[in-house]
Amino acid sequence: MPFYTHRLSNGLQIIGETLPTSRSVAVGFFVKTGSRDETAEEAGVSHFLEHMMFKGTPRRTALDVNLDFDRIGANYNAYTSEENTVYYAAVLPEYLPNAVDILADILRPSLRGEDFDTEKQVILEEIKMYEDNPGSTAWDHARRIYFDKHPLGNTILGSMESVAALSRDQMQTYFDRRYAAPNILVAVAGNFQWDELIRLLSAQCDSWPNACTERIRAGETRGVGGIHAIAKDGIAQENILVLCPGPPAESMFRYTAATLAIAVGDDSGSRLYWELVDPGRVESASCGTDTGEGCGLTVTSYTCDPSLAAENLARVQKILEDVQQNGITTQELEQAKNKIASRVVRASERPMGRMRAIAGSWLYLNEYADVDTELARFDAVDAHSIRAYLDRYPINHTTIVGYGPLGQL
Repeated sequence: MPFYTHRLSNGLQIIGETLPTSRSVAVGFFVKTGSRDETAEEAGVSHFLEHMMFKGTPRRTALDVNLDFDRIGANYNAYTSEENTVYYAAVLPEYLPNAVDILADILRPSLRGEDFDTEKQVILEEIKMYEDNPGSTAWDHARRIYFDKHPLGNTILGSMESVAALSRDQMQTYFDRRYAAPNILVAVAGNFQWDELIRLLSAQCDSWPNACTERIRAGETRGVGGIHAIAKDGIAQENILVLCPGPPAESMFRYTAATLAIAVGDDSGSRLYWELVDPGRVESASCGTDTGEGCGLTVTSYTCDPSLAAENLARVQKILEDVQQNGITTQELEQAKNKIASRVVRASERPMGRMRAIAGSWLYLNEYADVDTELARFDAVDAHSIRAYLDRYPINHTTIVGYGPLGQL
């Protein structure tokens, strides 16, 4: 699959992987900004701004944006994380010019005051709905506690107070600071012509401002440690999260971390599955990695009846201690690698999957990794790399957070 890269004169980076046999194409604008880039007074502005992008531009009304996407049968959306805000669409190849035109247009929004005031109420309602979801709220509390003053602990939605106090001018200032061309990556994968893509993006984006948008660097953290119980009335089950240090996104250790997490807590055939899920001790249990720029973590979580929370926690801690001391078995390692290989290959068969994959490699490593490279890196994970990983990022160095009816764990 041929790979291409080009940078516009204003600093906008474009990458693409062509697959002429594909029946579709996916395009994404990855803005390197998220909740970690917000001040306390701006908390929630990245996500709020994502909403505002669809509220109209000098060329389109909000209705036009939706109708124009619908007319070309696009699968489109956007999302905000701690580190990136992404706008994307998957379309038939003949409609790529339309998709590029719409996405590029909405990234230069009008940010009208009346739209801002209306959408603020939508965001406030979304925060209320989010707070009614115990699993999501537990995750926010856990990140805030684990990261303490580290910017990766900032919540994506912000708070009712911060969003209510946010002004339209503050949003404009944030937009001007973070949405400059050098801070945006455009990634395209599937059936398209590279030269035509560059022509389209040059016409749409070459006038975007070139400004310095450096992110404040924050190094790795081991977490605050300890056991933290947050009591909440009206919740029937206890949500437990066990957080420990993990590698940053730019580290090759991320392949080892992902493999180890599959062995410990995949949704089937893992240690957590056989210990907790299969015997019916918990509703759900998992282990996964969350990697960011400069810092990452591994999270083991489960949800259960409060009466079983402490005993289940002891079982989880025993699993983590055993893995820390002895690693995982050869059978567990091979099973985890086979699962990952299957998932990587299946995702690569969809342009959307490849678009996200090449964007992730470029954002954090400034490199292109094809499917064979990704598979080879996972295949290279062995007992020695597992041991080296655990020595650097001990899985039993935990910060434990409970959210639910219990006042203590």
